[in-house]
This record gives sequence, structure tokens and C-alpha cells, in this order.
Amino acid sequence: MFSTDELIADCRGSLQTSAPERVIQQIARRAASNGAQVARALGAPSRSGIFSVYQSAELTILNIVWAPGMSIHPHDHKMWAVIAVYEGREENTFYERTAAGLLRTSSTSVFAGDAVLLDANVIHAVTNPLRRFTAALQIYGGDFFNVARSEFDPVTLAERPFNIERAKAAFVDANQRPSADVVASVRLA
Repeated sequence: MFSTDELIADCRGSLQTSAPERVIQQIARRAASNGAQVARALGAPSRSGIFSVYQSAELTILNIVWAPGMSIHPHDHKMWAVIAVYEGREENTFYERTAAGLLRTSSTSVFAGDAVLLDANVIHAVTNPLRRFTAALQIYGGDFFNVARSEFDPVTLAERPFNIERAKAAFVDANQRPSADVVASVRLA
């Protein structure tokens, strides 16, 4: 049975290991493989948002819910991150900085039950390609809300300081779209 208290304790305990991000990836994969249990504990995904589960200077655990068709512009984290999708699917597009600006390098799908590890230098954009909500546990090796990092304009790809309020507003805006209301009744089986 999934428990947020157990998740927090296990993740905090892993910080004492030589490779906490690898241990946390396995912890997150186990949790995501039981998506229905995670959804029962955190609430079935019905509204997009950034929901804090745990936050400290060394570790942040979030429950991120993406509205149908929602995208967020390229950004970095400046810390390792584990993304564990427990419902739906994320499409991640990866970029690198070049002398000419931001360059798209690759993409990958993260399916329910997957847990991927992103290193501290990753720049990525995320899209929920589905017509239903996608939900993921996102675990960061630091304080997600208080680390200076960058985001990139979705049209020009110009770099600017990351703004958490702009990110939160994107989730609020996604809830206003009719597609979010149509699938709000979708529940896990």
C-alpha cells in the first residue's frame, strides 16, 4: 500500500547514500507501478496543478497533474530530478544551450509506471499528449521553489529567470480550458 509518509521517509533516508538520485528513482518506480494506490492516497487527478508533498532544502516531492493537452515551455532545474508517472503519459523534449541559442536534441515518452532520472543540467519541455489527465510524482534533489534557474520563452526560446508564479498560472489556465472539464470525471479503475 502506497503511503506518502513512507515515500517521504524512504526518500529522506536515501539522502544518506552515495547516489540518492538512483535510490530515489527505484523508490519512485515502485510507487508509480502502483498508480491506483498513489491516486487513492493523493486524490485521483481531476485538476491540473503543482501540489507539494514535501519540501526542504535538500529534497522536494511534488505531485504534478497535467491537464489534457497541456504543455509547459523549456526550463531547467539546476538539480537532479526523478519523474515518476503514475497516471497517463508525459512527452519530454530535451534541449541544450549552444552559441546560437537553445537547440532541440531529443525527446522521450514517460509512461505510467516509468521513473526517469534527469541530471542537474537537463533543459526540457513537457507535454501531456493525452485527452485525459497525466499525473506524476516529481522528486528533486533540492528546494524546487527556491533555487535560481532558467526558463525559455515558448516562442523565441530566449532565456529568462524561472518564475514559479508563471508556471503555476499555466496550470490554472489549463484548468479553464473546456478539455479539462470534459475529462475531470475520468477516474482510475
